[in-house]
Amino acid sequence: MASTIQHPARHPLTVGFDLDMTLIDSRPGIAAAFRVLSAETGVPIDVDLVVNRLGPPLETELAHWFPADRVPAAADRYRELYPDHAIAPSTALPGARESVAAVRALGGRAIVVTAKFASHAKLHLAHLGIEPDMVDGWLWAEAKGEALREQGAQVYVGDHTGDVRGARVAGALSVAVTTGPCDAAELRTAGADVVLADLTGFPAWLAAFEADRAA
Repeated sequence: MASTIQHPARHPLTVGFDLDMTLIDSRPGIAAAFRVLSAETGVPIDVDLVVNRLGPPLETELAHWFPADRVPAAADRYRELYPDHAIAPSTALPGARESVAAVRALGGRAIVVTAKFASHAKLHLAHLGIEPDMVDGWLWAEAKGEALREQGAQVYVGDHTGDVRGARVAGALSVAVTTGPCDAAELRTAGADVVLADLTGFPAWLAAFEADRAA
């Protein structure tokens, strides 16, 4: 009687994506919201500097411009301003829609794990017609990893060294894109497993990754 080889069950494909400068170019929108905040508060803010170092939480950025005791109120006001000023100017990055669709085409789940407020992230995604299966927000670096691990993500795609750290905590493969503030050398030094110029190359990479998992 022939024996049957038992293969361990594969976990369903789950891919996490960062939002800002990974799926979307939010710089125009963030700049607009910061300009209004600066005008309202009378606090000078170098908006070009702000949008060239996106990644860490809002409060971290505000602490460069406001005294510590004013940061919470500034953050609250920025978040109030955000929907009216930041959503419309922001755009999808090349390959973003195709990358989320590629996960779905392989029968997988695409999730967004971001430092941005989840409600704001959802507004961006809805405006741009990008439809992930789940959005988790207000998480940075290692905290992203906890959420990714809870969701069983095998891959996390991001543009910042903090995203690489999040992938490491989750035990996920770190795929990094150079569309954000960190260049390829920084991302590799941080431990990224794969570095792509942008998301246009991600669907082909993912197809090969999933074929290897199936082998």
